[in-house]
Amino acid sequence: MDVSISARHVKVTPRLEEVIQEKIGGLDHYLDGLDYAEVHFDEARNPRISDKEFCEVVIEGHGHHLRCKVHAPDPFTAIDMAEAKLERQIRKLRTRIQRRHQGDGTTIRATDDELAGWNSVGGSVPVPTSTGDAAETDDEVMPSIVKTKRFHLGPLTPDEAVLKMELLGHGFFFFINRETSRSAVVYLREDGDVGLIDEAG
Repeated sequence: MDVSISARHVKVTPRLEEVIQEKIGGLDHYLDGLDYAEVHFDEARNPRISDKEFCEVVIEGHGHHLRCKVHAPDPFTAIDMAEAKLERQIRKLRTRIQRRHQGDGTTIRATDDELAGWNSVGGSVPVPTSTGDAAETDDEVMPSIVKTKRFHLGPLTPDEAVLKMELLGHGFFFFINRETSRSAVVYLREDGDVGLIDEAG
């Protein structure tokens, strides 16, 4: 796997480059098709962050897209942390791919308790329910939408949606459920499993 290294406010020494090539470049033996990795270092500017070194790694190839971000006290620790995170992502992705090829019929569903903790907008996109006791006032400043993304919502099975979510490195994925022809969301649960919220018919 080809590895590209860039840095800002962080010195990439020959030894650090060697470690990056060994640890990040070696991740391709866990999954075929990982062709390219980009490693970027920067220094956190927030004084409240104790671990100043910031590292982001993106791996791509054959439709796979993996990404992780870590903060650490030094670049070498950051690479160790990134390697561990990416290895877990790759192992989970490989398991999903194997299940998909084997025709695993496992169904993923959100429990009633989980659904009770969500409100639905238009029956599809989950938003956390409010837990505060104080009512909002007109003087309070509401969050602003600062970024908008548009993408094609092709029909997918829940398992295909989970695979795409993991490839993108996101915590949830909105899609059209091929099995129901309705809007749906898959999301990562705190226990590491995946939940599915389907629009009511």
